[in-house]
Amino acid sequence: MQQAVNLWPLLGILAIIIGFLLRLNAVLVVIIAGIITGVAAHMPAADILDKLGSGFLATRNLAFILLIPLAVIGLLERHGLKEHAQNWIAKIKNATAGRLLIIYLLARELTAAMGLTSLGGHPQMVRPLLAPMAEGASEKRFGDLPLEVRYQLRAMAAATDNVGLFFGEDIFVAFGAILFMHNFMLASAGIQTEPLRIALYGVPTAVCAFLIHAYRLGRMDRHLANMLDTAQPASLKPTGAKK
Repeated sequence: MQQAVNLWPLLGILAIIIGFLLRLNAVLVVIIAGIITGVAAHMPAADILDKLGSGFLATRNLAFILLIPLAVIGLLERHGLKEHAQNWIAKIKNATAGRLLIIYLLARELTAAMGLTSLGGHPQMVRPLLAPMAEGASEKRFGDLPLEVRYQLRAMAAATDNVGLFFGEDIFVAFGAILFMHNFMLASAGIQTEPLRIALYGVPTAVCAFLIHAYRLGRMDRHLANMLDTAQPASLKPTGAKK
């Protein structure tokens, strides 16, 4: 007779979901979820506190590591990083938001494929540089942008970073998921594979992801042109805008 599996510890996951939905303090939510999981698993109180303490000691430097880049980025933004990025992209004659993001998508995929996943990212690249440059390219072409368009450009900049990273890192031979698949197939089915061979199978998917998202970015340029050229009076259009 099979032994019944205790599913009550999964209440800790529910506690995390509810805490994040209510936007409570993340550290407090995790601690409460850990206590709920331990109680549901019938762990002694001393063991629960021991696990929480061990986890804290193992990650006590994590906040410091995360705060250093954020402090540097905040200092650069205070001294006009966004404005300089927008002014620089505005000097490029044929720059558009879509073309800029396509170039970034290619660079993000290629660097992620070489294992350089930390070169991009939302806090250190998208928010302070990529999104302002996309907005600057569109402002040069269409003038002042509605808030809705700004949000759309920021969202597409973040999505571009996600697509480039997600499909690019699948080609890197030392990526954790590739090593996991290699060990899983070897241990569970006895299938002998090489990590490099698994990584190569990710190349067609990465190419397709690049082509599909590049098409979406090109379509975004056309959509913005149709929407903003129609919405703006001819007298208010900036120099060089489509007529």
